Amino acid sequence: MEQNWTTIIKPKNKLMDLKLKEIWQYRDLIMMFVKRDFKTLYKQTVLGPLWILITPLLTTFMQVLVFGGIANISTDGMPQFVFYMAGNTLWLYFSSCLNKTANTFVGNAGVFGKVYFPRLVTPISITISGLISFAVQFSIFVAAVIYYAVKGNIHPNGYLLLLPILIIELAMLGMGCGIIISALTTKYRDLTVLVGFGVQLWMYGSAIIFPVSAVPEKWGKLLMLNPVVPIVEAFRYGFTGSGTWSPMYLAISMGMTAVIMFIGIVIFNKVEKTFMDTV
Repeated sequence: MEQNWTTIIKPKNKLMDLKLKEIWQYRDLIMMFVKRDFKTLYKQTVLGPLWILITPLLTTFMQVLVFGGIANISTDGMPQFVFYMAGNTLWLYFSSCLNKTANTFVGNAGVFGKVYFPRLVTPISITISGLISFAVQFSIFVAAVIYYAVKGNIHPNGYLLLLPILIIELAMLGMGCGIIISALTTKYRDLTVLVGFGVQLWMYGSAIIFPVSAVPEKWGKLLMLNPVVPIVEAFRYGFTGSGTWSPMYLAISMGMTAVIMFIGIVIFNKVEKTFMDTV
């Protein structure tokens, strides 16, 4: 008797066999993972979701004290709280996407070995769930922007409408870098130790604690090739009117992000076939 299967699972034989359409069919699973990630993140903590507010505020106040007060680093004419809060709001989201997706294969080996679903569902859900924390932290930043704008210390402009594009690019960059690392860590576990250290170093080279204008011009141009920097500077420029706004470098950043994301998906799908043998 002939059987009509609803789902047929086949191995991916081609490098470019990405099957991105299949991910849309599992959108309900993505949303389920998003809810799971948010609930488990603050489970058995005393303050729970309040850590979403506490983390950026403590970080910002420490930076204002150390880098703004003691080191007296320039903030490009912006109020120190707004300057550092802008960088922290973006960086916390980016680093969260990168760090958590970098653990995709190792952290979910038990689930991947038992149930079939497109493995890209996991990093996508991590990226989306991070938007919840970002939205809360962004609301604090907006409140600060309104306060200083009313006082006349900053001057928001129409470039703040670029926000959705900047966030999408930041999410793609974090996810792209994360899934490349997750694919490599299936064989090279040392990378899991280096990721946290590497991300911390990346932050210091991403204009989070200093503006690009504070760097000599020749080094500033090199710094702008860091794909995170044009995003941070465009974000600050839109909401404060100050910053090194450069459409050219933002376009280069978008191009680099697209390449990283594409390479990440290709490598991720290639490793997906055999990772259970090495993880």
